[in-house]
Amino acid sequence: MSVGQTKDAGWQIGVSKTVGRSAEEVWDFLTSAEGVAIWLGEGVTVHPEPGVGYKTADGIRGETRSFREMDRIRLTWQPPGWSHDTTLQLAVRASGPGKAMLRIHQERLADAAERERQRRHWQGVLAELITALA
Repeated sequence: MSVGQTKDAGWQIGVSKTVGRSAEEVWDFLTSAEGVAIWLGEGVTVHPEPGVGYKTADGIRGETRSFREMDRIRLTWQPPGWSHDTTLQLAVRASGPGKAMLRIHQERLADAAERERQRRHWQGVLAELITALA
């Protein structure tokens, strides 16, 4: 198998960064309107109840799969024009006093080219989140 290819979840990508903020601060920002607008898109709220759908101003749609307070958010993610949805997960974990690791993981991507496009996309999103947290 190639890098990023899984046995049963298609292609996947993950990006992460440790930030000089507490896990609580990072979580609070990620779940705020400002934070959600950066990583998911304008005009939506992430609901903690599984099965609740969303559609961003840019047409990305999906639904909440799981929401574990102060830990992780899992949802489906499908932009306009894609024939399939993917699974997107954001996770926060304390990594020392006043530090937290923020991870973004996406799976069920179609192929290596889509994986590479999404890698660049999520690296940009992560950079925006880090800048906003600073």
